[in-house]
Amino acid sequence: MLSLGKCFCGIGTKMSPNFSIGKRLLLRSKQLSITRQPSIHNTSISSNLNLNVWKKSFSNVQKVETDPKYVGYWFLGCSGMVFVAVALGGITRLTESGLSMVSWKLLGEKLPTTQTQWLEEFNKYQQYPEFKMKNSTMTIEEFKWIWWMEYAHRTWGRCIGAAFLIPMTGFWLTRKFSRTTKIHSMICATLLAGQGLMGWYMVKSGLEDRFDKPTDVPRVSQYRLASHLGLAFVLYSFLLTNSLRILLPVTVTGCVTKKFVGLAMAAKGLVFLTAMSGAFVAGLDAGLVYNSFPKMGDKWIPDDILQIDPVLSNITENPTTVQFDHRILGISTVSILSALYVMSRKSKLPPRAKAAATALAAFSWCQMGLGISTLLTYVPVSLAAAHQSGSLTLLSLALWLVHELKKLPKV
Repeated sequence: MLSLGKCFCGIGTKMSPNFSIGKRLLLRSKQLSITRQPSIHNTSISSNLNLNVWKKSFSNVQKVETDPKYVGYWFLGCSGMVFVAVALGGITRLTESGLSMVSWKLLGEKLPTTQTQWLEEFNKYQQYPEFKMKNSTMTIEEFKWIWWMEYAHRTWGRCIGAAFLIPMTGFWLTRKFSRTTKIHSMICATLLAGQGLMGWYMVKSGLEDRFDKPTDVPRVSQYRLASHLGLAFVLYSFLLTNSLRILLPVTVTGCVTKKFVGLAMAAKGLVFLTAMSGAFVAGLDAGLVYNSFPKMGDKWIPDDILQIDPVLSNITENPTTVQFDHRILGISTVSILSALYVMSRKSKLPPRAKAAATALAAFSWCQMGLGISTLLTYVPVSLAAAHQSGSLTLLSLALWLVHELKKLPKV
């Protein structure tokens, strides 16, 4: 046992240097870990600081729940510009100026400044059916007048594009739009682009060599004219509705019946439909067919109302039928809007809704009076332009009424 103890002691004595080396290595590793620890700590602090700065910078960009008032005024201003464009377009159509410019460029046509350049424009116009079949005796001075009319209409349309798209880009970049306004502004931008393209597509239909019969009159397609006007009305409706939403929020007082809301929505649709019917009247010059009221000639229903085959084509291609339909739609619109006024007197509507219903009914009678006067006086430019602008005014009042009813409790 003694020798064995000595043996172990000898082994322990021999291994002690190795143990001391291990201890030194262990101490050295601890020292290294201690010296490295502050750098790891500093890195985490730096990361946390960067994360806090990043969070703070993005916390300053707040989500917009309600649009600023100036966004509403911007929508209102653009809707006013569209209103002027519709009026200008009506005058351009009534003065038969729309086919004077036979080319289209996105950023605008070159403005003639010399007599030579005017002669070049006039020579281009002479190559197309309207000059050959209708205006063969036109002088260059007369051509200049209709050219300026069409130029003004196109230039105003481009101004609308700039007035809408440039501020819209700024509002997007500075996050001034609510989610609803972002969606609606994109819809308006799409409609605006489509409106410009449809305008040129409409003009092209009057430049095509498709007028073969001696009785044919060179003019744009009534279908494309109605599409062009319809897009303008839809664009105007979006712009005005958004301005009302931001600038004229509804205070929920009172209530409204579901029947009244349904009738108001139907009236708004009927006002739009009547206006589109008027586009076909303008496209076919149907206002010059029967210039009497309430009868058409000596009859309530004229004999040639269904003279085109197939029968359905009469609705959009027979001037007599088109005028008859426009009369019926106009009378129906006035009747429904008058009924809305009577119902509003018996309803518990807020004051602004009652005012909208009253204004809508009153102006519908004015609009019908303008239409009858235009018909009886053989469509003078002033009255016809006022009648077309009146249809957009009537639609504006209908949109106002629907806006006032939107948030009211339905009973």
